Amino acid sequence: MSPAPGVRVAVLAGWMACVGGAGAGEVRMPERGVCAHRGAMSTHPENTLPAFAEAVRLGAHMIEFDVQPTSDGVLVLMHDATVDRTTDGRGTVADLPFETIRTLDAGIRKDPRFAGTRIPTFEEALAVMPRTVWLNCHLKGKAETGAAAARAIARAGRLHQAFLAATADAARGARAAVPGILICNMERQGGSLDYAKATIAMKADFIQILGKGGIPDDVVKMLRAAGVRINYFQDETPDGLRRQWKAGIDFPLANDVAAALAVAAESGIPPWRGS
Repeated sequence: MSPAPGVRVAVLAGWMACVGGAGAGEVRMPERGVCAHRGAMSTHPENTLPAFAEAVRLGAHMIEFDVQPTSDGVLVLMHDATVDRTTDGRGTVADLPFETIRTLDAGIRKDPRFAGTRIPTFEEALAVMPRTVWLNCHLKGKAETGAAAARAIARAGRLHQAFLAATADAARGARAAVPGILICNMERQGGSLDYAKATIAMKADFIQILGKGGIPDDVVKMLRAAGVRINYFQDETPDGLRRQWKAGIDFPLANDVAAALAVAAESGIPPWRGS
C-alpha cells in the first residue's frame, strides 16, 4: 500500500533550542484522515494514555483530547467540568487540587481491565505522542489557560503538530505567550459562512465544524483557499465519512477509530504510520 499523503512541517531550530525541544528539520504530517476523538474512546477510557496508545497503534492521523486546569493550575485531561462521569471520584475539576485528581481511577468505569488508569497531565500526554500525528488540544479555559497550554507545547517541542482548539480569548492568551502557536477557531462551530470568514480573519490554522448536514461547497472552497484545515464533528457513519472526505473536509472526528480507519482505507487513506 502506498504511503498516505503528507505535508512537510518545518521545525524551527532556534525556538526549539530555547525550550529544550527537537532540533531543526522537517516532520511529515498527514494531509487528511481520521481524528481519534478523546483517543480510542469506544474501546478505551477517554482522555487517557491507554486510549492514545490504542489510537496510535490503529493508525489515527490526529488525536483529540480535552485540557483544563485544576484548582492549583495543573493542566490535566478531562472533558467534563466534573470528574463524576469518568472516574471513581466526585467534584469539579476547577475546585480540586492536582494531588486529589491524581488519586482518581479514570479507567474502572470503562472496564475493569483499565482499573488504576490515572488522569494524565497535559505534559504527560504530549510526552508519549508520536511527533508525526496531529494533536488537537481542546482547551476548557480562558486566556491564562491558553497561555499555559501554549508554553507547555513549546517546552515539549511540539509546535509543529499540536494546535489549540480554543475560543478567541484563549487563543489570544496562547498567541501572546507563544506567537507561533497553531490555533483551531472554536468560537463558533456551525458550518456557516460567517464562521469561515471569522476563522480566516483571525489567521487560524484549523476550523472545527459541528453538525451532521455537511458544509456548503463555497465554505469549503473558501477555507481551503485560505489554507485552513477542516475538522468535522460528528458524523462517523460510513456514508458520512465518505461524504466528508469527498467534500474536502480533512479530519472527521470519530469515537470508533478502528471502524473509521477501515472506511478511510477504502477511500484511499491508509492508516497513518508517519515516516
